[in-house]
Amino acid sequence: MTYERVFKSIAHKPVKAARYKKFNKSKPRKFGRMLKRCRKCNRTGGMNHKYGLNYCRQCFREDAEKLGFRKYS
Repeated sequence: MTYERVFKSIAHKPVKAARYKKFNKSKPRKFGRMLKRCRKCNRTGGMNHKYGLNYCRQCFREDAEKLGFRKYS
């Protein structure tokens, strides 16, 4: 069960709800892989943060020419 569903079921019991909230609510993330997501598809792996792009590698390949990048080889 998710946090919200359980909390909803015990919300009418204030003491129990406060204790449940204190120990089971997730903390906001300040760092880590899941904090940085692709702005286009919301993936977390293969991120490209250079130049503030915040695209995963697959979306970067699709939009690279529109952004002004050229492929050399």
